[in-house]
Amino acid sequence: MTARRAPVDERGSVTVEFAVALPLVALVLVSLVAGVVLVDRVGRLQAVAGAASRALGRDDESAADAALAAAAGATSRVRHEDGLVCVEVHGASTGPFALVPLHATGCAAEGGR
Repeated sequence: MTARRAPVDERGSVTVEFAVALPLVALVLVSLVAGVVLVDRVGRLQAVAGAASRALGRDDESAADAALAAAAGATSRVRHEDGLVCVEVHGASTGPFALVPLHATGCAAEGGR
């Protein structure tokens, strides 16, 4: 004769599994959104560096200042070399990737050539 096992009550096991997995899913989603924000910030810095370098290439200081003002909290450096004007823009990210340094460079021909 075989011994019969008592039935196992599995009620609530799905709830426990969901409670364990939910923080991990939330962490992954927050990281993905923060990554998209980080890439967007780099793209904005690149656009600012390009616009400022083109304006400086045309000797338009006011347009370059206006372009650089669009990157709030960022620092910039201008280099003139070999007939080019290059603008380097350095900024910081926010949120989970706040320690990641961001930078972009834009170059244009001096004198509008």
